Amino acid sequence: MTEETKLANPAPLGLVGFGLTTVMLSLINAGVLPKGGEQVVLPLAFAFGGLIQMLAGLLEFRTGNTFGMVAFLSYGAFWWWFALLVLLGSHGVLDLSQAGSTIAVALIGWGVFTLYMWVASFRLAKALWWVFLTLWITFFLLGFGALLGVHGLSLAGGWLGLICGLLAMYTSFALVTNATFGRTVLPVGAPSGG
Repeated sequence: MTEETKLANPAPLGLVGFGLTTVMLSLINAGVLPKGGEQVVLPLAFAFGGLIQMLAGLLEFRTGNTFGMVAFLSYGAFWWWFALLVLLGSHGVLDLSQAGSTIAVALIGWGVFTLYMWVASFRLAKALWWVFLTLWITFFLLGFGALLGVHGLSLAGGWLGLICGLLAMYTSFALVTNATFGRTVLPVGAPSGG
């Protein structure tokens, strides 16, 4: 690669893949859309939340962005996990009848992973800091809501997930717009940490 070769930023693609899929599932988790709507989210989770984020993660690898690579590949894999869990569970391939607490603990585990990614995001744009802050709290609310059987926590997780997804979509929008105009049109905020 020469000095003159300019690579496109894959982050806006990964962020919109994550954001739109998160918005759709969060509308169901918040009770705005019916539970049966998960069947609409599954193909979106495979194609946009999963595949597109994984492609963005591989492209981030090429640019040398460790944070972007880990984030997009991991959350792309999350969406594949979610879609396979629902798909295989609803067709009887997996017996999930007694897996509720295990699924809840897996969501809490995703919260722990997201918490440490949030810590790393202090060196990134403020918009990304907000995405990761709302996401780790969302995972904990959904996980503990399911584990403890407290529907209010799960509902709050749905609403906060909606905010998280919208923040990710805004960040994608800002990055694409700013790159297209060659200047800051939509702010993403300066990093918090040194």
